[in-house]
Amino acid sequence: MLPGPDYPAPAKLNLFLHVVGRRRDGYHLLQSVFTLIDRCDRLRLRVRDDGLVRRVSDVPGLAAADDLAVRAALLLKEASGTRLGADIELEKNIPVGAGLGGGSSDATTVLLTLNRLWDTGFDREGLAEIGVSLGADIPFFIFGRSAWAEGVGERLAPVEIPPRWYVVLTPPVHVATAAVFAAPELTRDTEALKMEDFSAQSCTYSSGETFRNDLEAVVTARYPEVRTHLEWLRQHGSARMTGSGSCVFAGFESREAAQRVMESLPGSISGFIAQGLRQHPLLEQLEGSRQVG
Repeated sequence: MLPGPDYPAPAKLNLFLHVVGRRRDGYHLLQSVFTLIDRCDRLRLRVRDDGLVRRVSDVPGLAAADDLAVRAALLLKEASGTRLGADIELEKNIPVGAGLGGGSSDATTVLLTLNRLWDTGFDREGLAEIGVSLGADIPFFIFGRSAWAEGVGERLAPVEIPPRWYVVLTPPVHVATAAVFAAPELTRDTEALKMEDFSAQSCTYSSGETFRNDLEAVVTARYPEVRTHLEWLRQHGSARMTGSGSCVFAGFESREAAQRVMESLPGSISGFIAQGLRQHPLLEQLEGSRQVG
């Protein structure tokens, strides 16, 4: 175990996700609202003088060479020209391949923290440019608060989300994002909406079709476990899938309401309760350490 502090990497939810087109280079054009939740991976970092970047913890099912946290450190090292390195310890609490953005969030926490520890001097926009090649969600995590997203996910504007508690169910499957976006049956022409059309209240609680996840139909057809979890949760609230899955969620006004749903879970379904966050917890932590320093 590396010495602290722990640096948080929160998960995200897509309150809706529409596919509104496709660019000539194959990337899909999206509209979505992202929000952060308090389910977090935890990272510890130690600066090395020899320039090596190493992950010093075991993460089942995730090789260090494939870990976005490690790859983010290597990209920042290359972009900055620093001679420093880092040891990285990662504690995974966010399911992998679940649509919760865990890998991108880990990468963001590494970029923000090593930018400070290595004194590389990038602003947040510069870090987003470095990180976006690793994951389209990274600009959002660097943005650090609930956001209306457009383009391929890089055009962001702040949006207010009332306090929420979420029940998040975790089907025991890993969804391959690339295969979902490549599916011939995927709807790619949803009518683009204006940010003013978005109502957090109706999006989170209603079962209407104005705001939905366009990837959901593809994933539930290919992964029966996701469909089963979603159908169960819809008996208790307005539920939808986040990202490309596999996780599904529903929002509630109180922890007590969310807890009642969790207490009724059948043994074949697992999940957790998470609270929505107004801001990325790392930003306040890093600002506090800068002021103390």
